[in-house]
Order: sequence, then C-alpha cells, then structure tokens
Amino acid sequence: MSDLKNFDRMFRLDGKVALVTGGSRGLGLHTATAFLLAGASKVIISARKNEGPQGINQAVEKLNKLNVSGKAVGIAANVADTKDIERLVEEVEKETGGKLDILVCNAGATWGGPFEPTPDWSSQKVLDLNVRGVFNLARLFTSMLSKSARPEDPSRIIIVSSVAGTTVPHVGEHGTIMYSVSKAAAHHMSRQLAVELGPRNITTNTVAPGFFPSKLANGLIEILGGEQELKDWNPRKRLGEPEDIAGVMVYLASPAGAYVNGEDIALDGGVRYAQGRQSKL
Repeated sequence: MSDLKNFDRMFRLDGKVALVTGGSRGLGLHTATAFLLAGASKVIISARKNEGPQGINQAVEKLNKLNVSGKAVGIAANVADTKDIERLVEEVEKETGGKLDILVCNAGATWGGPFEPTPDWSSQKVLDLNVRGVFNLARLFTSMLSKSARPEDPSRIIIVSSVAGTTVPHVGEHGTIMYSVSKAAAHHMSRQLAVELGPRNITTNTVAPGFFPSKLANGLIEILGGEQELKDWNPRKRLGEPEDIAGVMVYLASPAGAYVNGEDIALDGGVRYAQGRQSKL
C-alpha cells in the first residue's frame, strides 16, 4: 500500500484566499464558485464594473448565497491599467491582511474582423489586457503570494488562455489573429513565470478552454453555425460546461496540483485535433 498523505484533503482549498479577475461572469464566476465550494475562506472577484447584470455586485450576491463558510468580496478594477492594478493590490492587501494564495488571471478581451482593415486600437486593447495586464498582475502580486507560499504548499498563479493560443482558429472575415497571438504569449508567459517564480514556491500554469457558451464566445459561436454544429464537430459531442472549468481550476489550486508548474491544460474536448474545422471560414 502506498502512503498517500492527507488524501482526503487533496482537492480541498480550506483556508485559502483567492483573487479571480474577470470573476463576475462566465469562466471567472464558475471558478470563484468552485473555489468557495472547495473550502476557500475568501474569494475576491474583480471586474471593471460593480453595477449591472454582468457586474460585480450581482455575482458577489450569488456567491454569498452558497451554503459554505467562505466569503466572496468584490473589488472593481481595470486590469489593463497598471495604476489600477497597483490600487487593486493595495485593496486586496487591506481586505485580506496581506494573505493571497491563488491568483487567477481570467479577465480578457477579444476582437475579430478582416485582416487589412484591422484598427490599431483593437490590437492595443487585446494586448494590454491579455498580455501586459497578466504580466503586471503576476509581477505586482508576487510579494503577497510569496508570504504564504511554502515548498510543500506553493501559492498558485493560473492564467486563463485559450486553445486559440496553440492553433490558427479563425482567419478571413472573422479573423482573430491578435487575440490568438495574445493567448500564445500568455502560454509562454506561464512557462517563463514557472521558472522565475518556482524557486519562490509559486507555481504558474495555463488553462486553455475551447468554446464555453458565454457572453464573450456566443457571437462567434453563432457565426460558426451555432452550438449544435460546434457540438457535432467536437469529439466529445458537446461544448464546455461549468463543471469542466471548475474541476481543472480546483485541481491546479489544490494540493493535487502542487507539483504541476509551467503546463498548458487544453480544455476543449479534443476539438483542436479535428481536421477541417476552420474550412468554414
């Protein structure tokens, strides 16, 4: 028999404090929910706006109705703006007493359209949030993450990327070239951070989802023929569901993922390997 220490806690986050950017909806909200259900003591969600149907306040209200001991807190911030990240760091430090165990860089932007008329502002918007913003979040939160990091229990950075970072998914009329480039950069950034921060007991990994129905993805899903057509193309015959992202995120943030560092986990049902998928465009 193998001696597996604390196996009953392997997928638990008891007492952990997490920050999830872009946490008011979609994949970020699924992640925040999973962390609280796994025992996190506090999950801070960040987005640009407090109010509205996609804002922080409605998400915090939903999260705090979960029958758990942990608490959700919202802090508005634009994580494409370095000064606003600096303010976010200060507010998280006040809220948590300087404790942060898990940083999930989920906030992202996309833009699609034909190649030659691409406006320069769209590239700046995508790169500022998806690349510079992620780099600055990691850089500016490293000090706080280091405080609670231990060799046997490292702090975690999880970057939410996309399978678009490893494929050429959409060109032509609805091309997403700079989005794909930004996600490829995010993938390589996690490898760089894994080596830079690993000695400080901070692991960095990337989760690369395929299509999950969401506000960000629904427009492109319709352009590509709708949910049913995308399901038919997928080897698993379905799109991503909240439980799929929840499981991977809890794995990477929990003791089960303590030795995983610098990895990309594709979460697309294997559709990136299907041939001919992009011929529609």
